[in-house]
Amino acid sequence: MRIIRPEALDSAARAVEAGELVIVPTARWYMICADASNADASGSIFKGKKRPSAKSLAYVAPSLAVCDQHFHLSDEARRLAESFWPGDLALLLPWRSSEDASRHASVGSPALTTVAPGVLGELAARAKVPIAATTANISGDAGPDDLGPAIALDEVHAFLAASGLRVSVLVDGGVCPAANHMTIVDCFTPETKLVRTGLVHQRAVAAALGREIRAS
Repeated sequence: MRIIRPEALDSAARAVEAGELVIVPTARWYMICADASNADASGSIFKGKKRPSAKSLAYVAPSLAVCDQHFHLSDEARRLAESFWPGDLALLLPWRSSEDASRHASVGSPALTTVAPGVLGELAARAKVPIAATTANISGDAGPDDLGPAIALDEVHAFLAASGLRVSVLVDGGVCPAANHMTIVDCFTPETKLVRTGLVHQRAVAAALGREIRAS
């Protein structure tokens, strides 16, 4: 495994294109990434994280324009995207075609979709393949000693040892300061609903929509 600085991100993009796994920092946590259209690469993440197959990975779009090519955005979904992307908000969106849904089966349908800031967003912009991402931690490990997803390199190494995953490139971004989740909004159902609160506050979502929003 190569440990690189964010300035050398092109090598991480080439690794993902080659079907390998990479780990990158965000303000929230370290994220493990794969080619969203590569079933073997994405599947290895599910296996290593012990992640239920029904709990899909996130699709990281390089821009709202690219997101528009693959997903249907309701008026409210577009309002949220324009207000908070790139940022710490993800939307559950329907694919534009069954071909897209099939090609990105690891992302699921509806797809958890975001345009990310920082290194993760830059990776999505530089890679010639679609990026699937999830937090660097073992799924379902919520015991009293569970720290949650990795926020520092030593925690990333502990995750890799526990998961047995082989990662080609680890981007060293230091300590991730927020240690909190993305906010998730369901824009797939007829009524836009808040699925999970996170760094984007419920009040901010409501202000962008111009109405109160209830949790699902």
